[in-house]
Amino acid sequence: MNRLRLLALCLGLMLFAASCVSNKRIIYLQNLEGNTPIPEDQLITYEMPEYRLQYNDIVEIQIKTVDDFLQSGFGPPQNNMNMNMMQGAQGGGDVYYMTGYTVDKHGNIRLPIIGDVNVLEMTLDETRAALEKELKEFVTTELFVRVKLGGIRFSTIGEFRRPGKYTILQDRMTIFEAIAHAGDMTIAAKRDELLLIRQYPDGTKLHRVNLQDRQLISSPFYFIQPNDQLYAEPMKVREIGAGENAAQSISLIISSLSLVALVLNLVLR
Repeated sequence: MNRLRLLALCLGLMLFAASCVSNKRIIYLQNLEGNTPIPEDQLITYEMPEYRLQYNDIVEIQIKTVDDFLQSGFGPPQNNMNMNMMQGAQGGGDVYYMTGYTVDKHGNIRLPIIGDVNVLEMTLDETRAALEKELKEFVTTELFVRVKLGGIRFSTIGEFRRPGKYTILQDRMTIFEAIAHAGDMTIAAKRDELLLIRQYPDGTKLHRVNLQDRQLISSPFYFIQPNDQLYAEPMKVREIGAGENAAQSISLIISSLSLVALVLNLVLR
């Protein structure tokens, strides 16, 4: 029986060691060894290149003339469509899918009267200038053209608490805001090897992002882009089904030890 207890104790210790996830592996934005430390009160400059339109992007375009301003002022017209869009935004729907203009496979958006306008790899300001130039052939009065992204669409898969596809009505979003929308990552997620799948005009690239590294703030991956996909891979601890906290891990160990003791007791009878 002493050997039985010793064997059960050894198995329990091995299981406990394998099921533990240290705090260091789940803390974001650390000063990692080998990098220049960044104090918490230091201003960190970040790289945020101006976004250029890609295939399948959706843009919102608003065109007003002087008469429109005299009729409705500087604000958007309060009609049923705007009310429906606000309700869609509150419900988490993709409100610009029906009202915006999608960049097709040729890089064009198709507008009434104007027709096709190629906007691939243009910034929003460049797109606005191109539309103003096209519209001046049809309108003689002063024009106001506004071009905005129809929200930021991104997906989270893998070890997130709420994986899924999201549309956020903002002009820019950090990678941590995107993670927060997905309910944060689970304890078993690899925070030092998040896979970022990003679309480019010529195809798709895979990038590895270390969320534990404070240097991430100054990297080009701190801000996500439309159509980004975030894949969180599980750590090895997921294979043994460890709990997410100490209480769950201890409960798992006790159950495992009880099972081992029962099996050994039956075998050694």
